[in-house]
Amino acid sequence: MLRPNELEIAKQAPPAGCSHQSAQQYTRWLATHHYENFNVVSWLLPKDLHQHFYNLYAYCRWADDLGDEIPDNSRALELLDWWEEELSACHAGRPSHPVFVALRETIVAKDIPKQPFADLLKAFRQDQTTKRYRTWDAMIGYCVNSANPVGRLVLYLCGYRDEARQQLSDATCTALQLANFWQDVSRDLEIGRVYIPLDIAATHGVAESDIVDRHFDERYIALMKDLIARTRELFTQGMPLAKMVETRLSIDLEMFSRGGLAVLDAIEASGYNTLHHRPSISKVRQAGLLGRSLIAHAAAKLAPVGVQHAAPQTPKPILASDCQSNANVSASYEACHRIAKAARSNFYYAFYLLPKPKRDGLAALYAFMRLVDDVSDEGNEVAAKQRGLAKWRAAFDEAVTGNSQVFDGTTVKPLPTEPLYGEIEVLPALVDTMQRYKMPARYLHDLISGAEMDLTVQTYPTFDRLREYCYRVAGTVGLTCTHVFGFTDPRALDLAEKLGLAFQLTNIIRDVHDDYALGRVYLPEEDLERYNVSPQDFGNNEATLGVRELLRFEADRAWQCYDEGAALLNLVEPEGRGTLWLLAHTYSALLARIESLDFAVFGERVRLSRAEKMLFIAQARFGRVTEENILEKCDRSRRRPGGLGSRRRAG
Repeated sequence: MLRPNELEIAKQAPPAGCSHQSAQQYTRWLATHHYENFNVVSWLLPKDLHQHFYNLYAYCRWADDLGDEIPDNSRALELLDWWEEELSACHAGRPSHPVFVALRETIVAKDIPKQPFADLLKAFRQDQTTKRYRTWDAMIGYCVNSANPVGRLVLYLCGYRDEARQQLSDATCTALQLANFWQDVSRDLEIGRVYIPLDIAATHGVAESDIVDRHFDERYIALMKDLIARTRELFTQGMPLAKMVETRLSIDLEMFSRGGLAVLDAIEASGYNTLHHRPSISKVRQAGLLGRSLIAHAAAKLAPVGVQHAAPQTPKPILASDCQSNANVSASYEACHRIAKAARSNFYYAFYLLPKPKRDGLAALYAFMRLVDDVSDEGNEVAAKQRGLAKWRAAFDEAVTGNSQVFDGTTVKPLPTEPLYGEIEVLPALVDTMQRYKMPARYLHDLISGAEMDLTVQTYPTFDRLREYCYRVAGTVGLTCTHVFGFTDPRALDLAEKLGLAFQLTNIIRDVHDDYALGRVYLPEEDLERYNVSPQDFGNNEATLGVRELLRFEADRAWQCYDEGAALLNLVEPEGRGTLWLLAHTYSALLARIESLDFAVFGERVRLSRAEKMLFIAQARFGRVTEENILEKCDRSRRRPGGLGSRRRAG
């Protein structure tokens, strides 16, 4: 029935009537090589279910592609009819197509009826003829066939056949389908489809033509807010299902729900403009989804026998009083490590130079800082970012003090009962780290203030003003890390702040061209005037003589901070010195490299090679680390004499 080269995924398929082994190899290949937001099979699922999930996925993937990848609607309908004939033959014990050869074993082993498979085909047929949905009910009716059967099939695979669980699954699957629709508005418009219910759109003054013409305004924002609220309600309705299934499936189900909620969060963070952009979930956020599910499960295991079987309730944020559980804190640290590792920071591997308790502490700090930074970096709406940072500040306060309130810019309100992304998995470990290493909360409040400055401050008139910013975004990092390293001499904190300033100045010098493209000029206006440099000079393809002199001046400032901050090495506890040495040596080597290139930072980004970084790690781990060799000095002879007092001018 299928013509040669008519469907891409058919090219790898074995011939009809192939062996059972060949069929299973094909469904496994298809499930593990096709892009999806989440893996088809989680490592949490029992191995004896893996092949069944591959077989189920292959059926759904083929049906979906027959509906979406065939350009001619009438031909797509023919192929969907053919696919249902193959389904009927499979249930009758006469499978031919390789997907059904593999699926037959699953249908028999799990006693799965034909109906959910057939319902999916109804939805794919509907896509060929229906391009608009006039009412909300019509949209939900579509989801009954397009999404809900998948959830029911998964329940069959895992041995659950009762109506109560199926209804909860329906709510979750419908919510996931809707979240995808709101995320994919721009993509669907490209293929002529509008899944937004037109009756709901009309209540907000949005006509079908407004959607098709991609007219984005306050009316569309109100429409998206309404649709997202309805979708969140469906996610809430389906949440109890995770408490009613076996542990490993429970974590997978919860992860999918949290993934759908993360899509809604991404839409909100992007300013709701799904007409022109497809909001996406960052890798860090994806890595945290599993962590949140694991932590929720760890907390549930601590409940008394019988409580776990009580009526499920809406999940709430973990408060300071909840953070004392060893299992909960341990799971939180594991989640922090996943977030830190997913960020692919070079310095995650520096953590391994520390003993495990201190390694965990740095991971907790890094994960918190990473998630706060994500709020200020993701999306375009400043007000939404400010609200997000205010919520993080309030959630942090509550975790530390137990007080629950948030300032929205005008009034103080109770903290929302729905947790922020990352709150549940990171805050227990963060609070434990702060308590363990006697870390003041003001450092992390100041860090959030630094993220807030990036939203509204684009220029800095004086170096004192820039120093304030550098303290907030980098000095606080040095201070918190020094508490983890351990110290007794109070001078250590001043020196940690000096190194943080040196690190941040190095970043500013390296990124001056890229920052300008983002609308930010960090170098002080008074310094630009001193060297006859205008902000527009940072937008050129090559650094002018004046810019190079300015950057050399700022580098001298950074070197002075490095020279003073190097004394910190002997003031921290010995087990923290390797990591501190590695951080200072790597950053100073980067600044030395920039100097050796005569501040040519307007082209390809200046960076250290992987080999150099690995060498530094080896030195920190196996070599002798001292105050004398903590800074990379190989290119510092290029610096001109005179230092900060020379006040050299271009020209």
